Amino acid sequence: MKLGYYPGCSLHSTAKEYNMATEAVFDALGFELTELPEWNCCGATAGHSTDRFLALALPLRNLVIAEAEQQKELVLPCAACYNLVKAADHYVREGTPEAKDANEELKGIMGAAYNATVHVTHPLEVIMRKEIIGRVEPEVKKPLTGLKVVPYYGCLLTRPTYVAFDDVEQPQAMDKLMKMTGADVKRWSYKTDCCGGSLTVPRTDVVYEITKKLVTAAQRADADAIVTACPLCQMTLDTRQKEIEKPIPIFFFTELLGISFGHPEAKKWMKKHIIDPIPLLTSLHLL
Repeated sequence: MKLGYYPGCSLHSTAKEYNMATEAVFDALGFELTELPEWNCCGATAGHSTDRFLALALPLRNLVIAEAEQQKELVLPCAACYNLVKAADHYVREGTPEAKDANEELKGIMGAAYNATVHVTHPLEVIMRKEIIGRVEPEVKKPLTGLKVVPYYGCLLTRPTYVAFDDVEQPQAMDKLMKMTGADVKRWSYKTDCCGGSLTVPRTDVVYEITKKLVTAAQRADADAIVTACPLCQMTLDTRQKEIEKPIPIFFFTELLGISFGHPEAKKWMKKHIIDPIPLLTSLHLL
């Protein structure tokens, strides 16, 4: 089955491992991800905060391309990209004046407007569907026995509510998936807190404090690692642990799925991390 695929800037740069793992997992589950041709940056995190028009026009241009390619579904692994594109789709469906203006201008530039025929989705949403979730456990060749994790959704997958595909207060998709891999999923109270990623440049001091709070909370929950579905969260938590005595790895959820599937390239994904996860994984005989 083919699905439209929008990797966004992060998955072609700082989060290449997320891209590789996502493609590997979807291939194992019977999907072919078709990358959107000539896609542009969605505008996160700078564009949408400085120009309201760009916040709509940049995502809408990608949706116009998706419609031209007859892609009924567009998968966006990056939580920031997903949030912005999902919001633009929502505004068009709601018929807001700003969306109408942006759509009209795009029609003049591209020769087509967005007609709201594309389902904007996140990999977690796709995998959790009733007809797909049953494919996961049969693919688990190497259960993640002994790996203690806390799922971290961040703020962009659950807020605002119209972008959410899971419970906004207590999301469960990653929890369920990690349990299916055999990982020991710990409970904690920080799964939808913001990582502070957008403050990385202007207020690094604040980001260090937020990272310390989150990592310390994960360790108090007896977790060995944090698992996320957002490149911004992963990069922030992976690079801001210098003040923490015992830093812990920050995984993408598809990386752990891929390891449990026994994917031969999984060890290569781990080499992209700042906090090296290989010692933890080898100690548990998972790599």
